[in-house]
Amino acid sequence: MKTGTRICLLGGCAILAASAQIPRFQHVVVIVQENRTPDNLFQGLCTPPYGSSDACSSTASAGKYDIQTDNWLDKTSSSGVTHPGTVDLANKYDLSHAHSAFVNMCDADSSTGICKMDGAGVIACSGTCVSKPQFRYVNNAGGIVNPYLTLATQYGWANLMFQTNQGPSFPAHQFLFGGTSAPSAADDAAGTFASENTGGASSIAGCTAPVGTTVELIQSAGGENLKVYPCFEHQTMADLLPPSVTWRYYAPNAGSIWTAPNAISHICQSTGPGGTCVGNDWTNNVDLKPADVLRDIGNCELRSVSWVIPTGANSDHANSNDGGGPSWVASIVNAIGASKSCDSNTGYWNNTAIFITWDDWGGWYDHEPPVILAKPQGDYQYGFRVPLLVVSAYTPAGHIDNDRHDFGSILRFIEFNFGIPEGGLNFADARATSDLTGFFRLTEPARLHIKVKAPKSANFFLRDRRKATDPDDQ
Repeated sequence: MKTGTRICLLGGCAILAASAQIPRFQHVVVIVQENRTPDNLFQGLCTPPYGSSDACSSTASAGKYDIQTDNWLDKTSSSGVTHPGTVDLANKYDLSHAHSAFVNMCDADSSTGICKMDGAGVIACSGTCVSKPQFRYVNNAGGIVNPYLTLATQYGWANLMFQTNQGPSFPAHQFLFGGTSAPSAADDAAGTFASENTGGASSIAGCTAPVGTTVELIQSAGGENLKVYPCFEHQTMADLLPPSVTWRYYAPNAGSIWTAPNAISHICQSTGPGGTCVGNDWTNNVDLKPADVLRDIGNCELRSVSWVIPTGANSDHANSNDGGGPSWVASIVNAIGASKSCDSNTGYWNNTAIFITWDDWGGWYDHEPPVILAKPQGDYQYGFRVPLLVVSAYTPAGHIDNDRHDFGSILRFIEFNFGIPEGGLNFADARATSDLTGFFRLTEPARLHIKVKAPKSANFFLRDRRKATDPDDQ
């Protein structure tokens, strides 16, 4: 790198050399997978060929992957620890990831409020449950998670990425899209959030949900004693984007708990309970075929900001995926990496930042305790650790980041990248302490794309005629 003026912005520093490559990214892609923790999904970073036991540590240490490989804390065991076993990625059981499951796994110390992280053993299991189902890590026999391991070792890995909410998918996706799961800005300021998935019709949410559909709220005192219809009104990241910055939200179902825009009244503009969203923002920006992201990349129609939600088969969600998730993610990264002619023949690879995260912990064990915010938000922020991979032509290979991040950090990066004041949503966005800029070296030459080997290619997903299911059908 040539010498130049050093500047520090929120979340990172850069050397502004005369030969700076790009001032910002033209595209940001947020890929959201389902229900995993680093300890559950990324044990392969600690074994050959991707790493070794020396590459991992049970703390966030410089140059080490923060993965605990053994002696998982378990208060239901006479020894106080459990030796973890393996589980298939496409397993046959699911674990509770409701707010109550967070409380159980956290097992907060009554004097300090710090999570002891020894309560996973009391989290409920449904389906064909095995012994100690919560204390399992994904079996990589056959290399099923190799695409994820390749991305982690060839690009950026966050040791300390936490979901913002202490619960399941519906509130998680609201935070990822709009910075809060509160029904309104006033509720967010008061520490009142939607805390669970919806009740009533299965996996249905938003402003078109049937009459009788409700979602539980958690108040600042920690009680879940109020239910409301899951149609909210507040700003989202989409509302802050300048007119020249376009967006698209890919999801498999118009009314599911994973389709965050459906719960925002001014975006959906519902015809009524049980109806449809007809708003211009919805019609122009929500795509109900996730594989269309691959088609849009191939047709040079990738929007400035994209949120990508998988089908159930490709989601990594316990008891509902078929193992396609790692290939699905690899296909998107590879499509962007192979782009040569888009954006005036510069291609997408040299001007796109890709964030790959998981929406919640799924009930699986993880050893890292979250930092709980002060009240009023502290009864629902922050939740447990989830993986975060950061991919771009300007992310150093094997970069390991030890700053604390959450879903608000992704929103802050989008703001930073497109010249929007950080914290502009006044929700989790304002409370985040990082913006992920430390993953990028924009003044250095662009790295060549490294194709991620995967069993299934983009053509498989583009030609897949199976009915798209939601990530969870319970």
